[in-house]
Amino acid sequence: MASESFQLYDLRVEVICPLGERILCGAKHGDYFALEGEMLYLPQNQGFSIYSLGSVLPLLAAKQRPTDPHDWMTTDAEIACPDPNCRSKLKITRTGLRTFKHSEVTVVPLSGPDRV
Repeated sequence: MASESFQLYDLRVEVICPLGERILCGAKHGDYFALEGEMLYLPQNQGFSIYSLGSVLPLLAAKQRPTDPHDWMTTDAEIACPDPNCRSKLKITRTGLRTFKHSEVTVVPLSGPDRV
């Protein structure tokens, strides 16, 4: 039987801002959240704008997966703030690799008529 394990990267998403620029979302340079598996963690007493989160959310699942070294998803890490008047960016960094088992994250079996 083949292994049911798979790996995902842990991610850190950090606010970066050019020196002297105003951040409009209420964050501070260096604010961050961590993504470990499907769990998002914020440091105590730190928030994160839902609009900023919305700008990176569609990319996080792809950034968690191993990608070809030539794929833009591997090399591009900075996402523009969704506010066109703000010069801050959100930097996505892969911080570690975590192993999961299929049977621990879903009830759908590995084998069956719908498996591709």
